[in-house]
Amino acid sequence: MRSIFAFALLISTTSLQAQVFDTLVWADEFNVDGSLDTSKWWHQTILPNNGQSWWNGEIQHYTDRDTNAYVSGGSLHLTALRETYTDQNVTKDYTSARLNSKFAFTFGRVEVRAKLPTGVGTWPAIWMLGQNITEIGAYWQVQGYGTTGWPACGEIDIMEHWGHNQNYVSSAMHTPSSFGGTVNVGGQYVSGASTSYHVYALEWSETKMVFSVDSVVHYTYEPSTYTASTWPFYDPQYLLLNIAIQSSIDSSFTSSAMEVDYVRVYQQSNLSMEEQARSGIGAVGNPFEDQLFVRLTGPSTINLYDITGKQIYSQLHDGSGYIDTEAYASGLYVLEILQPGFKGYREKVMKR
Repeated sequence: MRSIFAFALLISTTSLQAQVFDTLVWADEFNVDGSLDTSKWWHQTILPNNGQSWWNGEIQHYTDRDTNAYVSGGSLHLTALRETYTDQNVTKDYTSARLNSKFAFTFGRVEVRAKLPTGVGTWPAIWMLGQNITEIGAYWQVQGYGTTGWPACGEIDIMEHWGHNQNYVSSAMHTPSSFGGTVNVGGQYVSGASTSYHVYALEWSETKMVFSVDSVVHYTYEPSTYTASTWPFYDPQYLLLNIAIQSSIDSSFTSSAMEVDYVRVYQQSNLSMEEQARSGIGAVGNPFEDQLFVRLTGPSTINLYDITGKQIYSQLHDGSGYIDTEAYASGLYVLEILQPGFKGYREKVMKR
């Protein structure tokens, strides 16, 4: 099996010199009032830490109730409340929601347009974790992907805001080389962070992470060396939205919400339609679902590689046709087409 670093090299040979993430591959626009779209989101509610509390001294319960996460007026309202609530035989005085996306991906641009909650002791976050994390009650753990502990799975904090420092937003990276009180952090003050919407964004390429608010960059993570310790980011990550409550919560706090207008994930298109038409080969309908259609100009060997670089499909095709991908997990793959007298063709493809 190829190493993840060899696989990164394989991907980079097909990338444009300057990556442009121009293809929308997943989104939630929150346009339908009512309950959260559970085909896209998972409520993470099970207490870790021996079933007593969440990490970092957080004092809330996360629930799966509409009270804490609902859609209204074109926005997700993720609401933290002061209330006595008992779950898993533990009683707490605050509730909130912690959402996991049922979509994981590798490389791209994330945009979240949001208005942040207020109150000393509130801690909203827009962030990402490795799909492979072992964490009780997390969506991908339940799906059987959990193989790696934190921080080896990697964590990408797109936006964090602490109520005691109103309007200051922070972005950070957690890896085995630096985690917890990580040195890999940066931020900026955002006027009206809790009174108006702002776009919090991450651009994730094979070699760096760039964080911005309203297109103003405040932090870039680009390590000097790339090892599993500094860069566990060749594997898929998923999105999380939550509001934690710290023990320093203001005694007068009753409720506050993070309002999210949209969440969008973009990736890089591989060939323009004109270029693809000229070559006459390539994937059609990317991202794909249970079948991947491959257009060919003649007899060709089609190979498909997963994110680790492992070849999971190889077959000679006489002409254009479908590959059955129903058994494959959602995520990033590399399609390779080999033809006699042709130097070969590769492109990144994404299964929803």
